[in-house]
Amino acid sequence: MGSKPVTKLAGIGETLGGRLNDAGYDKASNVLGQYLVLGQDQGRFQGWMNDVSNANSKQSSDCYKCLNDWSKEFL
Repeated sequence: MGSKPVTKLAGIGETLGGRLNDAGYDKASNVLGQYLVLGQDQGRFQGWMNDVSNANSKQSSDCYKCLNDWSKEFL
């Protein structure tokens, strides 16, 4: 993840990236941290994504899957 922008995550385009950035989540690693804080729980993560960025279920599901796959490989 490093210092990649949040828009590098699956499901996160410029609009959602801007909303996440406004909420203080400007890096992919920040969103990964929130994913871990929420216990890697899909429902909780997708609810958080919707609350913070108004992401729809497809966008938040794509982002969850991306983070879940990355975590299984690297953590």
